Amino acid sequence: MFEMNATRLRVWLFTLACLIAAIALPFLAPTYYVQFFAKALIMGMLAMALNLVVGHGGLVSLCHAAFFGLAGYVLALLSPRYDAASLLTTFPLAVLSSAAAGLVIGALALRTRGIYFIMVTLAFGEMLFFFFHDTKVAGGSDGIFINVRPEIAVAGRQLLDLDKPITFYFFVLACLVGVVALLTMVVRSPFGHALAAARDNERRARSLGFPIFRIRLIAFALSGGLAGVAGYLAAAQFGFVAPQMLGWHQSATVLVMVLIGGLRSVTGPLVGALVLIGLEEVLKAHLDNWKLAEGLIIIGIVVMLPNGIRQIWPMIFGSSPEVPVDAGRAEAEHAVAEARHA
Repeated sequence: MFEMNATRLRVWLFTLACLIAAIALPFLAPTYYVQFFAKALIMGMLAMALNLVVGHGGLVSLCHAAFFGLAGYVLALLSPRYDAASLLTTFPLAVLSSAAAGLVIGALALRTRGIYFIMVTLAFGEMLFFFFHDTKVAGGSDGIFINVRPEIAVAGRQLLDLDKPITFYFFVLACLVGVVALLTMVVRSPFGHALAAARDNERRARSLGFPIFRIRLIAFALSGGLAGVAGYLAAAQFGFVAPQMLGWHQSATVLVMVLIGGLRSVTGPLVGALVLIGLEEVLKAHLDNWKLAEGLIIIGIVVMLPNGIRQIWPMIFGSSPEVPVDAGRAEAEHAVAEARHA
């Protein structure tokens, strides 16, 4: 018990130190690095959203870039041409649109298993890609610009202006903290334990009375909504949305981030995103054939750390901060037993 409390204390202290460093970054680094880290945190949110279904649900999806890009297009289509869109209106609509897309696609794709599920999600992602690419709904293959970033204004008074890099960075950081808190709560809840039980042994989970399809569908829709949060922020940051945001290669890149960070960790994919994007930035500055070097380094990481960078955690703190799978499964079974008794 004492060792477990000491481990949790080290985890909290490390988390607090990371948060303090993130808050201090805009006051110590040039604007370029502030924008760079904002981009990395946004991609980290997308990776954590994908990991909810891949790592915790055991479902490999190749359509999350579609949810990511869809939220960006919602912002672009709702933004006035020369005025700032309302953050209070466009942000919820973009997230709900991505969640609704996740609900519809999940309702159809979750009727399949294994490689067929991967192919169905890939097909739906490509359908949305070609819808925006081949039609003139939002600029076609040329994409669409967002001339002014969203804002919060009341009675003509501007309360939040995302056009300022520091303000935008702190808004992204606040969203990141909210996403981490939400995913931690979901994963450690009876719902999260049921999702993990279905991942580990679907037949046993069904015999215990879990509504597997409903659990996975809710997780898929929630994951789509969180991907929409990242897509909205990415569109606001770059002021441009193009069909490439929805492409399968974007989903594959995010899946690599998840694998690098660790499948069974809430914040592991965030670390994977920071590592991958930071690695690209360094290699671009020093090598011409940086893609080749990046591929070799990723292969090395996967070979040496098959469970992701999260394997380094026990080397530093002595044990993993994540909830053990067996404990989570036991708690889920206990919850079902209580429900049956009631």
